[in-house]
Amino acid sequence: MAKKRAKSTLKRKEVEFRYRGYTLAKLKKMKLEELMVLLPARQRRKLKRKLRADEEKLLEKIGQRDEVRTHLRDAIVLPCMVGKKIGIHNGKGFEYVEIKPEMIGHYLGEFALTRKRVVHGAAGVGATRSSKYVPLK
Repeated sequence: MAKKRAKSTLKRKEVEFRYRGYTLAKLKKMKLEELMVLLPARQRRKLKRKLRADEEKLLEKIGQRDEVRTHLRDAIVLPCMVGKKIGIHNGKGFEYVEIKPEMIGHYLGEFALTRKRVVHGAAGVGATRSSKYVPLK
């Protein structure tokens, strides 16, 4: 008979976040040019062509406040945004997202979906016989 293992009471060690080998503290100290090298090609290309005026304004606002609203879905999540709450416009309203270290390098629009999931209801009163059929499961 196989022996049952006793469950370990040791807690799992929390692993410190690293992005391409760099800690969050080091990423925050980096200049934009140094950070660019670590990002994927599309984000690197965008940053190489300089930030637009509205993106600069967003970064300035984020530095001053903890909660910011924006329509800039194509803005790249940078280390200076980590820990802030950003309201991202989804076409109808603002979805508030807490920026986490794992989001670095992604676009803001990825975290505020623009389309709702389709949920179909039951057939209506004037529906035909075939369309009234709704499977139980």
